[in-house]
Amino acid sequence: MAHIEDRWYKTVRHPGGRTERVKAALFGKGLRYRVRYIGPDGREHKKSFPDRAKRDAEAFLVSVESDKLRGAYVDPAAGRITFAEYAEEWIRTRAFDESSRESTELRVRKHLLPFFGHRQLSAIKPGQIREWDRNMVGVLAPASRAVVFTHLRSILAAAVDDERIAKNPCSARSVIPPRAVQRKVVPWKPQEVAAVRANLPERYRVAVDMGAGCGLRQGEIFGLSVADIDFDGGWLHIVRQVKYVRSRLVFGLPKTDRDRRVPLPGTVARALQAHLDRFPPVHVTLPWEDPASAETQTHALVLTTTRDSALRRTTFDKVAWRPAVRAAGMVSSRSTGMHALRHFYASALLDAGESIKALASYLGHTDPGFTLRVYTHLMPSSEERTRQAIDSLFPDLVAEEGDALQTP
Repeated sequence: MAHIEDRWYKTVRHPGGRTERVKAALFGKGLRYRVRYIGPDGREHKKSFPDRAKRDAEAFLVSVESDKLRGAYVDPAAGRITFAEYAEEWIRTRAFDESSRESTELRVRKHLLPFFGHRQLSAIKPGQIREWDRNMVGVLAPASRAVVFTHLRSILAAAVDDERIAKNPCSARSVIPPRAVQRKVVPWKPQEVAAVRANLPERYRVAVDMGAGCGLRQGEIFGLSVADIDFDGGWLHIVRQVKYVRSRLVFGLPKTDRDRRVPLPGTVARALQAHLDRFPPVHVTLPWEDPASAETQTHALVLTTTRDSALRRTTFDKVAWRPAVRAAGMVSSRSTGMHALRHFYASALLDAGESIKALASYLGHTDPGFTLRVYTHLMPSSEERTRQAIDSLFPDLVAEEGDALQTP
């Protein structure tokens, strides 16, 4: 039975039934009041309070019994694990592909553990979340801060699910999540795409055709196999990418773990065919997703190095892509990476009147709303269409009104 024990006094029963409250051996030593209760796990739990804090002890006991009735009870001892210990457990048990696991490990260990690592989960409060976020200003870009904050919130949400803490301090109203600054995409002009293509080594020029003409990501371009090209039907089947995980190349699913079909324009099909005639595909064997895995796959890749191996993003960017960008008269930066080809593809489709839903499908976005947020400013303006629609009606309306005025 739950109760509050006064450790400084004890009750002595005298002959005849009279009782007397006398000082115990612990009088004046340590915390005076001890709450004892049985948890949902059937074990006895205790929590002590100092002298003059009996009301606090009573309030705690009421809170515990209420939480037990509502099924919201959390063992206080469960939250004594340090953030570092629990974060490592979260990383190990969370369902990630191996490349995401690696990048998450790096962010957590570099940006979260130095501040939170030594703290017990139950001791982390909203004020400390706000302090950490403030400390990250100027250290991380807004987009990176937003990603790391998402990791922190996910770790603490898992701690709630595991009944280690009662609520997630990241969800407090006083904690404002950092938000990435959404920069407007400025698509390349056709002549810029052509200039970069012309300055690439001949064996890599078809990468521009697949990026600008089909909207493929860099890893998807590097992972495209001859078997994925449907020349007759006019489709590309995007079913894998080449990734760099823990210092090794691997094959893996496309981003968001979804394959897709992309329309293959005739110009890109002819460029692909010419490339394959000049540079025959090479069979490459790589591990699947995890470099430590014994599972491997072999595919006849469209693009390979001069040594017949799969392309590595960092090496390709350094020796081929960035020099081509600079030779085309542009500044080599993050905004002029190969992703610029996808932006060009998106702007071309929107300018031609393609729907956001179709564009999201071709780009491999799971949420058309994301596609809309990124590219809405590139959509053809509706203002002129509105003017033309009304203007096409007004001559008749004005004529009808004139006729009505002339009628006797």
